[in-house]
Amino acid sequence: MNLDDLISEYVGIEGRLADPSVHADQNLARKLGKRYAELRPIVETYRELSTTGDDLAAARELAGEDEAFAVEAGELERRREDLEERLRRLLVPRDPNDDKDVILEVKAGEGGEESALFAGDLLRMYLRYAERVGWKTEVLDSHPSDLGGYKDVTVAVKAKGQEDGAWTRLKFEGGVHRVQRVPATESQGRIHTSAVGVLVTPEAEDVDVQIDPNDLRIDVYRSSGPGGQSVNTTDSAVRITHLPTGVVVSCQNEKSQLQNKEQALRILRSRLLAMAQEEADAAAAAERKSQVRTVDRSERVRTYNYPENRISDHRVGYKAYNLDQVLDGDLHNVTQALVDADMERRLAEAQGS
Repeated sequence: MNLDDLISEYVGIEGRLADPSVHADQNLARKLGKRYAELRPIVETYRELSTTGDDLAAARELAGEDEAFAVEAGELERRREDLEERLRRLLVPRDPNDDKDVILEVKAGEGGEESALFAGDLLRMYLRYAERVGWKTEVLDSHPSDLGGYKDVTVAVKAKGQEDGAWTRLKFEGGVHRVQRVPATESQGRIHTSAVGVLVTPEAEDVDVQIDPNDLRIDVYRSSGPGGQSVNTTDSAVRITHLPTGVVVSCQNEKSQLQNKEQALRILRSRLLAMAQEEADAAAAAERKSQVRTVDRSERVRTYNYPENRISDHRVGYKAYNLDQVLDGDLHNVTQALVDADMERRLAEAQGS
């Protein structure tokens, strides 16, 4: 779709949103409002670019008579170049999930108890980062380790009220995170390397994924670990198996079986949505003449080196020596490096197509 088509679509939606009858259908109004918000920065930038171009032409005509107009023309030229670059980036197709919230899972891997402790450190990093940027978090399920870490923990992250969803930045966190440090259990002071897996999926809504109840096997069992008086006394924990795909999710954090079932279904929907999108992406990639490398979430993505206070992201060559601050939630520069690299890749793709 070219720029003229996008502007026409924007004007059309603007007219429909002014019609009271449209708002009688909340789903339609929400869909139109979402698309209107997506198009608005494109249209506003284009209109400002047009105005700046007219002002630049006028300033150039008068530059020979008044030096002040020559100076203004130079400023307007730079402004026009900035607006052209901004519009070029806005016209790059967005990730369709960028407005979505996420389900983030942190799982201990190689390294035993030390890995579980680092899983806890990563969880705190994400929770503090979310707090910094105004996101809401909710722990859906967790399995603590003996020394205070986590064997695995699942968190919902919501960016309610913000233009972009949590997926915009957290989608790059998926993969194997490696830590190098002296474990609390190490008596000789030797540096160990262990790994933690992070899985990030967009949180699916009911309209995104339809689940047939006949495709589910639901098992209940007794919860384990801390969680209140009802734990270990009632069958409140829930395990759901999606039979067509074999995906299994479980939840035991809540005291009631119904609440655990609802949380498990949230996680299941997000995983099924991610699977469907990965299949679609794979099919689209196979059709391209030249394969463009994307972030492979199965590879090692980042190393946290405690002795050097260094954090390294291996996908984009990012390196900084403020690991203590990053683990305290100052993750912006790390995620921004990944956002910028992804934008450059998509710009190159758009120009090559």
